Amino acid sequence: MNCVKNHGCAYKLINRTGGGPFVAGEGQPPVQIGSKNRSRVVRKRLNNQFYLSYPKSCTMLTASLIAKKRNGRELSDEEIRFLIDGFCDGSVADYQMTALAMAICLRGMTRAETASLTTAMWKSGISAPRRGNKPRVDKHSTGGLGDKVSLVLAPLLASCGVNVPMISGRGLGITGGTLDKLESIPGFRTNWTLDDAERLLQQTGVYIISAGPEIAPADRRLYALRDVTGTVESIPLITASILSKKLSASLDALVMDVKVGSGAFMKTTEDAIALARSLVDIGTAAGLPTRAILSDMDQPLGHALGNAIEVNEALDVLRGEGPPAVRELTMKLAAEALTAVGVTTSLGSANQLLEKNLDGGAAFEVFQHMVRSQGGSLDRPLAIAQDHVVLADRPGYVAGIDCRLLGETVVRLGGGRRNADDSIDPTVGISIQVSVGELADVGQILMRVYAPATRVSEYLVTLRDAIRWSETAVPSRQLVLSKL
Repeated sequence: MNCVKNHGCAYKLINRTGGGPFVAGEGQPPVQIGSKNRSRVVRKRLNNQFYLSYPKSCTMLTASLIAKKRNGRELSDEEIRFLIDGFCDGSVADYQMTALAMAICLRGMTRAETASLTTAMWKSGISAPRRGNKPRVDKHSTGGLGDKVSLVLAPLLASCGVNVPMISGRGLGITGGTLDKLESIPGFRTNWTLDDAERLLQQTGVYIISAGPEIAPADRRLYALRDVTGTVESIPLITASILSKKLSASLDALVMDVKVGSGAFMKTTEDAIALARSLVDIGTAAGLPTRAILSDMDQPLGHALGNAIEVNEALDVLRGEGPPAVRELTMKLAAEALTAVGVTTSLGSANQLLEKNLDGGAAFEVFQHMVRSQGGSLDRPLAIAQDHVVLADRPGYVAGIDCRLLGETVVRLGGGRRNADDSIDPTVGISIQVSVGELADVGQILMRVYAPATRVSEYLVTLRDAIRWSETAVPSRQLVLSKL
């Protein structure tokens, strides 16, 4: 696999047959890179490209570095760069990188190690070009049930005079992906080259695209291994994965939405704070000013859970309507982004501008322009499947909502993925009609399930179990928990 370095030169492996001096072939003479003892790379320039070659000793050195981390010792910046470069060009095998990922999961990483890993993964690819003088901002969520904030926030920020180059992802498990939601819009394209995406940005002020093979390829390959080897749950690896892609977008500021609760990746406030602190510290140290908000995910965000149904709810919010919780979180995150790049001098003035553009229709117009520029057509709400209701069989206060059960049901109905190559039915979903703290009566609609009748009957009874009841009053849940 080729690595594409941040300085624009494509790197390829050549002449790995020997462990001694290297013959560069035609073109300029070879140049040794790295320390004298390691002699880890020889490169030559040919047709404005650099070609890399590694000595046979790489395999033994890789094993030594894996053992070093396994034993809890700190890896140097040079050692981490060696491992990531080797992973990209094939001199570090997949099974070796998997072993390293497990060692990191078990032993952790220091801040310095995490920063080195993030930078190495970022610079395994290229960064988006910059044209013009507008500030570039983005937001990233760690994933939650019903989280359609990006669909509202990106055009809203663009309507305020900043560029929003959003490189997003797909859903896997119970958390839906922004790209899957947008691809429920007929014709909407998410696969663009960075040059073409930059042209979109100049036209509309916003794009939402997938990460192409040139963007942090080390992360793409490493995540595929982590997903099937039980090494996803590591704050250093999560930090490097998120920030390597965001650094590739050439941003001026990043706002993180770190979810915490049963519907989130981080189940406890302690873990969520640790992840948020890591993202803020590492991002800022890498030259990307980063802020973080912790938000509640012990109940879904808004009503809609699915793909087309979430796009429709986002459209409601863009029209100044929709669930208050979606609007509140969008406004909080967007205000942080605007103040981070100096568009407004205070959160209060940021909120005034955001409210004006949201309620006045400017954000909705940008969203429509973005959809058209990315090949989509959206002149009416998206079609969704037939609806079926789940009714309360008892009175009481809603004490809790089982986000995992709701999310798993959407996946089983075809609205999400169990495996990365699964197809999605964008028309299925759930609309939750109650929230924690609400008093419900017998026969009240708890949720609407959108799915073909042949697929839904077995779930209508079990979905009642997603609601936990109390006979006494229960306080409503706070949405925004803290800010870093």
